[in-house]
Amino acid sequence: MSEMNLKEAEPIHCQYTRTSPNCCTCLSSCRGIVAALVRRDLEKACGMEETVEKKTDVVVKGDAALKTQFLTTKDKFHEFVDSGWKGPKGHKTSDNDKPEEEKETSVEEPETKKFKVDPEERNKVGKPDGKRIRGQNKSRPHTKPNAFDEKRLCPSVIQDNKECTYGDKCIFLHDAAEYMGSKLADIGESCYLYDTFGKCAYGLSCRYAKAHTTPDFKTMENAELIKANEGRETVKNSLKKELQNQLRKRSVAFKKSEEYLKTLVNNKDKTQQLGNAVVSADPTGEEQRVSTEAETQQASQDKQPPVKTIGPLTDEDVIKLRQCEKKQVDFQDKLYLAPLTTCGNLPFRRLCKRFGADITCGEMAMCTNLLQGQQSEWALLKRHESEDVFGVQVEGCFPDTMTRCAELINNNADVDFVDINSGCPIDLVYKKGGGCGLMTRNRKFEQIIKGMNHVLDVPLTVKIRTGVQEKCNIAHKLIPEMKKWDVSMITLHGRSREQRYTKLADWDYITTCSKLASPVPLFGNGDILSYEDAMKAKETGVSGIMIARGALIKPWIFTEIKESRHWDISSNERLDVLRDFSNFGLEHWGSDTRGVEKTRTFMLEWLSFMCRYIPVGLLERVPQKINERPPFYMGRNYLESLMASQHAGDWIRISEMLLGPVPKNFIFLPKHKANAYK
Repeated sequence: MSEMNLKEAEPIHCQYTRTSPNCCTCLSSCRGIVAALVRRDLEKACGMEETVEKKTDVVVKGDAALKTQFLTTKDKFHEFVDSGWKGPKGHKTSDNDKPEEEKETSVEEPETKKFKVDPEERNKVGKPDGKRIRGQNKSRPHTKPNAFDEKRLCPSVIQDNKECTYGDKCIFLHDAAEYMGSKLADIGESCYLYDTFGKCAYGLSCRYAKAHTTPDFKTMENAELIKANEGRETVKNSLKKELQNQLRKRSVAFKKSEEYLKTLVNNKDKTQQLGNAVVSADPTGEEQRVSTEAETQQASQDKQPPVKTIGPLTDEDVIKLRQCEKKQVDFQDKLYLAPLTTCGNLPFRRLCKRFGADITCGEMAMCTNLLQGQQSEWALLKRHESEDVFGVQVEGCFPDTMTRCAELINNNADVDFVDINSGCPIDLVYKKGGGCGLMTRNRKFEQIIKGMNHVLDVPLTVKIRTGVQEKCNIAHKLIPEMKKWDVSMITLHGRSREQRYTKLADWDYITTCSKLASPVPLFGNGDILSYEDAMKAKETGVSGIMIARGALIKPWIFTEIKESRHWDISSNERLDVLRDFSNFGLEHWGSDTRGVEKTRTFMLEWLSFMCRYIPVGLLERVPQKINERPPFYMGRNYLESLMASQHAGDWIRISEMLLGPVPKNFIFLPKHKANAYK
């Protein structure tokens, strides 16, 4: 209240203090009490008490602090989103399209009301008795992309009417007119692949075929663009058919790996022989005689060449590369996009590179699957031309498979570094001794690191957690040992395996470990969602920052950190980011029905994280914290509200705005059951 209002209210002090209005001591001591009581009466008169009560009903402990005018309830939010939806084409509105009056009343309940899900449908979806679905979809069915095409066109017709090798036994269509009559409707008028490269490799099967198909079903080409992109290799590290066959037949030679593994066997045999000598020793000096014979035999074996050599002898055959002679990577003060399972695919990494990520890394790959030549696992090693500093992450628990895998990558892939995943917390990996399990198996861990260093020509890095148990950190004991094992860089996630994401990352412990790791670079990881979080992390003395969930929630975090600002990105700009992802996905996975649905699936997985973002202009307190839940709120326009929905059905709507309607038999089951869509 203003001073004028307080002076006018002074004569009624007696009503609250029951003292004389002429008492100076009373006036001086009770002024604060009186002001509060008068304010209460005024609030009652103006109806402000109802607003306060309403606010306390909406705001929940653990939720992010939003401005009051944007807060709403769950029912009103879903009613507004359902009533405003205008079909797969979407409704693209800017933040300034709505008049001021409509912005102020955005939290009001819309006129048309629709229930989110009928009670009967809710039971069908799998929510009996109103219980919330929890946990992970560990055994979720993976729909084959081919299931969306009832009739498929033969690849021989797509590839400029080449002769079909299967002849009459071919199960695919060869009549272009018949195929075009049964094909799903085109999504758009222009094809991204044709506009970028001058030719669409998917021809008539492309879901944008109208842009490059003649009336007589011939595929058009743009000669100028084809010539401009001639010799350009946009994606590297693809698995060649010849190498895949060799891996399946186990005919690939691992010379360096066998050389290192033989030393492990010899050291083991030598230890056993020395142990037997000690056991069979007697006072007459028999122990010394047996030990001498074992040493003589071992020395004679070491003199023999490990393999027969053919041709001229080079320096590489005799002299091993020292650590300082290997390819060097400058890790200092870099922003590192973490290897993210499922969501850290090549199209997503391209987006993060555009926003300013310095280092990118492929998704975690199982070393045994790589050695078996599995196409799906080798796809995780693919590298785009825009990724200037790129590494691959491998997981394994035995020195032999990890060493052979490292040599395989070294000889057949273009990478700047190789990372060992010793921080994966999932049971499937941990129970086999991999991931976090390596942190408690020091001897195996040492053998793996030394073996991979022996066969690699690029730096070897390691990603670890604070430990396995929640209150038992062991990283500080392991880091000095890893320095002796010639690790080029260490990344420390400030949580234990048992902790997962239930508590904040321990950056004080990361500070301690960064001092122990010096001069080896140590990157910190955990809970970075704004440039302020990044600045605080850099103050701990780490060499760089790894960002994981923060990049999934808002990939433009790299721009915010480099420009030291909060970016109040509009809903239209976010939709453009998703459009770029869909274009990159069509380029990577294909523009036919199979590629479109694969792109949609990965987009939906990403939207399960991106929906947690709260626009800066709506926050009561900036910045948003990663451990704060976004409450139900109305955005500044319909699209912003739609993107705030945590319902999978609304994510489907966003994907339909970019990739067309979903097929009839489409089912989306993300990692968490609460986000399922059927």
